Amino acid sequence: MPYCVQRCQKERIVFYFRDMKKKRGKGANFWDAEYKEGGHLALSTNVSEDLEKFTRFLERESGRKMLNVTTSVADLGCGNGRNLIWLAENFGVHGWGCDISGSAISQAKARAEEENLNLAFETRSLTPPIPLPDNSQTIILDMMASHFLNASERAELIEECYRVLKPGGFLFYKTFLLDEDKHAERMLKEFPSGEYNTYIHPEIGVPEHVSTAEEIDDTYGRRFHVHKVHKSHRHRGENAKRRSIVIYAEKPAY
Repeated sequence: MPYCVQRCQKERIVFYFRDMKKKRGKGANFWDAEYKEGGHLALSTNVSEDLEKFTRFLERESGRKMLNVTTSVADLGCGNGRNLIWLAENFGVHGWGCDISGSAISQAKARAEEENLNLAFETRSLTPPIPLPDNSQTIILDMMASHFLNASERAELIEECYRVLKPGGFLFYKTFLLDEDKHAERMLKEFPSGEYNTYIHPEIGVPEHVSTAEEIDDTYGRRFHVHKVHKSHRHRGENAKRRSIVIYAEKPAY
């Protein structure tokens, strides 16, 4: 590769990572505004249907062994706490959630206190490390959250999830799927960043990674036993929904 091309590429990558902190600050402001006033996204206080399906899977596999008062759950990018609160209300779990939005965390704390739930919430970035002890969590939720991290941070977060999970514990992971998603392909072309399969989100102003099924299988299959992979349906038309992918990944119990 010609030296001038190499230099341009290096300068672009350096600028990308130098600008990450600034863009994350913009992202926090966006999410604070969304949780206070709304406007761009339809934020809900109801549990995710995908999480409900995951709990039914756990119950089929082992009854309430993984879902009871001894269960500790970490929710990474918890938003207003809707999923962690639902788990506490329905299964008695305790846990910890974090989110970059102070407004979202305030809402989560208020609701948990009102219902006297054994939950803690913290305003913080998902940037590793996870501030929890080794082998301490039965379940970790990463639902449409870590795709805002860069490649090295995502890789480190996976290792942190592995460290924090108990042997036999589960990582419930959901993210955007690139395969056959025309909207994602367009975003990559129109708003490119300095990283593979990552664009700058035009509304939030932060980098957002979109994964392929092959990437997820390779990334998580090396550390976890993946029990199930679920891909959302392919949608057509201008107003088509984004595609997503969900995995149930167990930390092997050696």
